[in-house]
Order: sequence, then structure tokens, then C-alpha cells
Amino acid sequence: MTRTKYLLGEAVRMALLLAAVSVAAFVLITKAPIDPLVSYIGTNSTLSQEAKDEISEYWGLDDPLPQRFVTWAGHALQGDLGESITYKKPVLSIIRERFSYSFGLMLTAWTLSGILGFLVGTACGIFQGSPFDRAVKVFCLGVKSAPTFWLGLLILTVFAVQLGWFPIGMAAPVGKLASEVTLGDRLYHLALPAFTLTIVSMSEVVLYTRQKLSEIMSSDFILYARARGESRGQIIVRHALRNIALPAVTVQFASFSELFGGMALAENVFSYPGIGTATTAAAMNGDVPLLLGLALCSAVFVFAGNLIANLLYGVFDPRIREGSGHA
Repeated sequence: MTRTKYLLGEAVRMALLLAAVSVAAFVLITKAPIDPLVSYIGTNSTLSQEAKDEISEYWGLDDPLPQRFVTWAGHALQGDLGESITYKKPVLSIIRERFSYSFGLMLTAWTLSGILGFLVGTACGIFQGSPFDRAVKVFCLGVKSAPTFWLGLLILTVFAVQLGWFPIGMAAPVGKLASEVTLGDRLYHLALPAFTLTIVSMSEVVLYTRQKLSEIMSSDFILYARARGESRGQIIVRHALRNIALPAVTVQFASFSELFGGMALAENVFSYPGIGTATTAAAMNGDVPLLLGLALCSAVFVFAGNLIANLLYGVFDPRIREGSGHA
């Protein structure tokens, strides 16, 4: 019953979050300087004023802002997020199509950054002060200070343009039918965007894990374990790793929002047909329905990541499960 109450509480929180995101996104997007009518018909359109008025009436562009929001929210509650001005398709179908690409990219980068970040950070914490530790620390600090867009261009230039090891962009070979595209083709085109996001995301995990392990290894209970005759390997496996697992999970799941933002930049660099490129196209064209749908999708995705993290806390630390009673 307690877990059910917790999940119901989280569902209410998500509903309130989506409502707040909807209002904020609607106001900000509709107040943007880009005219959606001009984006729809083009700047050199020869349409008559009557035709333009009909299009504005069809999209509800002349209605008061509160009325437009109520109309959109009513349709959204029924599962209709409208039709994209940019792609001339229902917003939900665009999100489903694009999200499959973005989810694969994010899942790959998120998994690799978490595993590699934890392993490399643990190694740096164990051999703190060594040349390996110093080199990794400098590398991670450099990556954290570098913009994702610039880093993606650098990786694209080196591995795709100069070395020619990977394709320049897209999610599949150009000119190949969708039915002919193999899993190997998709992974081949996924490699560079995933590599870029992995490097960007893992640096924070490395630095945080390194710092936490260093603090634990200098704590009193580790000194007591050494006094009892436990070897270095036993101390690391029995005590250190168990105590840094929860902070590592926290940092990894907290990186969902940053990873989502980095994904948008990486997708644009590599022309990867995911949520990020769709967001850029919608923003440039003043595509209000698509931008609102993508904002809701992003909010749900980040909230789901944080919820999963909260549920996993009890797995890594039974004290949290016993104290809160909801995990």
C-alpha cells in the first residue's frame, strides 16, 4: 500500500509538472518573434490576404492567447497534439518516429557513459595522484568546458572527414531503402553521435566517482578495516564500491536533462533524424504544435529518469528502503 501511495503521489507530481510545462512552453513559444503564418506559407508567398486569413483562422492564430491554450489543452488531453506546420504530419506520429532514433542514441550514450565513467572514476580514485589519474582529470575538465557542438564538429572532422572511418551523418546510408537498411548500418551511423555524447556525459561521472572514492578511502572505517587485516582489494570491493554506488546512480540519473540537451546539439551536428533535429526545425519555423509536443515529451522523459532513480535507491541502499518505506 505504501508503494502504491508513493507511485500515486509521483503520478500527481508528473501531472502538475506537465501542466506547468504546458503553460510555460505555450506562453514562451507563442510570444516568440517568429511568425508561424510566414513560416507556413513562406516569405515570398503570393497568396491573397483572404487566403492568409483562412489559414490563420484554421490554425487559430487570431484567437486570444487563453482561448488558444484551452483549445490546445483540450485536444491534448484527448491525445491529439495537433498537426506540425513544418512536416505537415500529426505531432504524435513525428514524435514516435523521431523518438525511436533519439532513444537509441541516448540509451547507448547513457549506458556507456555510466559504465565507463564509474570504472574510470574508480580507477582514478584507487590510483589517485598517478599519471593516469592526472591525465584523466585534465581530459575530463577539458571536455566539461568544451561546448558539445564544438566537440561534435571536432570528432566529425577527425573520424569522418580526415580518417573516413565513419559516415558524415544521417541514420542510414543515403539512397538505401528503409527495408534494406540493416542493423549494422544503423549502428555504423550511430557510432559517432553516441561517442560524442558518451564523452560529454561520462566526464562528470568520472570526476564525481573519483572524489567520492577518495573521501571514502581516507575515512575512519576504512582505516579500521585496514587495522583488521583486510587487503586493499577486499576494502575496495566490500566497502568502497558499495558506498559509491548510490552517489554514482544519483549522478547518472540526474544527467538525463543535460544528456537530452546535448543530444539535440549532437543530432544537429551529425544530421541525425531524432528529437533534437526536429526541435531545431520546429523552432526555426515557429511550429507551435510540434514544439509544445516536444516540450511535453522532454518533461516526461526527464521525470521518468528521476523516478527510476528514486526507485533504484532502495536497491543500492537498503537503509533508504527501510526509512522511506516506498522503494
